[in-house]
Amino acid sequence: MLVNKEKKVFVGQRADSSKDSSSVYDAWQMPQGGIDNNELPQTALFREMKEEIGCDKGEIIAESIEWYTYELPAYLQSKLWKGRFKAQAQKWFLVKFLGEDRDININTNHPEFTDWKWVHFNQLSTLIVPFKRNVYLSVMKEFGWYFQNNDPL
Repeated sequence: MLVNKEKKVFVGQRADSSKDSSSVYDAWQMPQGGIDNNELPQTALFREMKEEIGCDKGEIIAESIEWYTYELPAYLQSKLWKGRFKAQAQKWFLVKFLGEDRDININTNHPEFTDWKWVHFNQLSTLIVPFKRNVYLSVMKEFGWYFQNNDPL
């Protein structure tokens, strides 16, 4: 969960769900990615930031207590991850964005997003695809206290 100075959260519109796609969802999500063999989750976080948004300027504020999981709907299981996986476990981090908007470049080597924006924390659960909604609600509950106080990040 990448957060800017105004305590807004970064979301990207998934390239496979944009208006030009055949997806039934207009899906937005926070950056996420896989952890390579022998890679620490914290290291993967900054590598994935660089790969997905072209910038790794951030500072970890908090780490989720647990790993969150979700299962892909049956219609996606053969399409995503080359059909090898049907679920995903995620370790979440709250990250203070230390860059400027101009540092973000979603036109990376393997673009995952077609658009991006900063949104209010309470908008997150309305933007996500339904099969990830419970994970987002759990992460929002865990990190929500950061957004309830008025202190700047």
